[in-house]
Amino acid sequence: MKVNLRTLFVLFSLLLMARLGFSQIQRGANGSITGSVRDSSGAVVDATVRLQHVGDGEAEERKTDASGAFGFSSLKAGAYLLSASKGERHSSEVTVSLTRKGSVQRVELTLTSASGEASQMEFSDRPNFTVAAVTDWTAAGGHGSDTNLRMSEALNRETSRLKSNSDSTTPGASEQDLRAALEKSPQSVEANHNLGRFYLRAERYSDAIMPLQTAFSLNPKDAQAEYELALALARIGKLSEAQDHLGHLLSSGNKPEWHRLSGEIAEKSGDPLTAVREFERAAKEDPSEENTFAWGSELLAHRAIWQAKDVFDAGAKAYPQSARMLTALGAALFAGALYDDAARRLCQASDLNPGDAEPYLFMGKVETAAPDSLPCIESKLQRFVQMQPSNSTANLYYAMSYWKEHGKRIDPATLGVVESHLQRALKADPKCSDAFLQLGIIEASRGDFKTAVDYYRRAIETDAQSTEAHYRLGVAYDRLGEKAKAGDEFRLHEELKKKQAATVNEQRKEVKQFLVQVGGGSQERSARP
Repeated sequence: MKVNLRTLFVLFSLLLMARLGFSQIQRGANGSITGSVRDSSGAVVDATVRLQHVGDGEAEERKTDASGAFGFSSLKAGAYLLSASKGERHSSEVTVSLTRKGSVQRVELTLTSASGEASQMEFSDRPNFTVAAVTDWTAAGGHGSDTNLRMSEALNRETSRLKSNSDSTTPGASEQDLRAALEKSPQSVEANHNLGRFYLRAERYSDAIMPLQTAFSLNPKDAQAEYELALALARIGKLSEAQDHLGHLLSSGNKPEWHRLSGEIAEKSGDPLTAVREFERAAKEDPSEENTFAWGSELLAHRAIWQAKDVFDAGAKAYPQSARMLTALGAALFAGALYDDAARRLCQASDLNPGDAEPYLFMGKVETAAPDSLPCIESKLQRFVQMQPSNSTANLYYAMSYWKEHGKRIDPATLGVVESHLQRALKADPKCSDAFLQLGIIEASRGDFKTAVDYYRRAIETDAQSTEAHYRLGVAYDRLGEKAKAGDEFRLHEELKKKQAATVNEQRKEVKQFLVQVGGGSQERSARP
């Protein structure tokens, strides 16, 4: 059968055009953001969901359907602010990033009351796990480079020190008034208790002990005074005395905060297995923000990363206005190498209380250690430095994030922004070693190794333990042909690196890692995702 060449050509052209057209459609496909809105009773119908593009400010709204679901489609790549409301109830604002065309993000929004009160946390649907035992952690199963692992360890330790939004001295009588009342009635239970409680809330634990001790001795049946006395004793390290008082309380009653304090004492006494069980008991008997956070922090400190993530995730849903819960969740996600998710949670935490420095400090460390630039962090750090222009750390982290976000380019415009903020960091803190180090890296990228040497040496003057500064100084000397000096710096770099590695290994030996029983079977969950 003869085939007409013209017909073949036409058919081939049509096929080629169709394939190209399909490819263009695929490449041009825009992103989507879907999710649902819930409250303590379940799905919220007919809630208003607002989506605003961060770049141009364009916004659109949708209503949730009968299942509480919503969706936005045909969205261009970029960062968006997402929130929901119905009547007097609102969700927290969430930053969502569509990093490429065709990407889909799913977000759960939780409504809280006008007063900001959240629903109580439910653990019935949480993964079933039990901390079965502890083991020495001498060879941590981590993720990525050792730098990333060390950063996750540091963030884990810092997480437990995060303060609640409500952690402040309650307005009321001044210290002067309270002391005057006590001088007037030194044998008054109330006057002693009030002054002791004032010091306790101000975290002046040593000052709190004497009035609380007096209040308790005047009324040994006052359980609250004895608990607060035990708390003050524990905070200044008098663990045996604190445990005596707490044991007396637990022998005659049972309160979740008593178990939380028991967990704190057990952890400080080197008994993490008892500590985590006490924290868990407190959280399950009273899933308050404080109890939930304490339980999750204990799990994270002992490398039960995925269990800590689950606890913090449930806590963030129950208490969506808790910035420290979201910050802790970000730390747990980073420990599990879920870098983008960690960044989003930290950005969300910074949106809850933009004036709180802690989420920014966490995201600056995460951005520095992560292998690639992370979503939303640069814009949040820019806000941080705008609010605190004289903050050395804010300028340092923003400079590093900006440069990383712009691909470490060395064009004048990019370097101008980076250098400006590094110089501001040094103006605020002339001993900011990392700022000197980064300025040296910039000069080396320009090929000016002589100026780079000056910056590296100043970095070492302010931090003699900076292994990177010693290494880069050695490279700069080598480029300048000063081989002997280069060799000295390389040797110092290796010596410091070995010494620091040995110190880290010793610290890790002191950390007990939780062995977790998951789903009825015993297994150790590592930090790998």
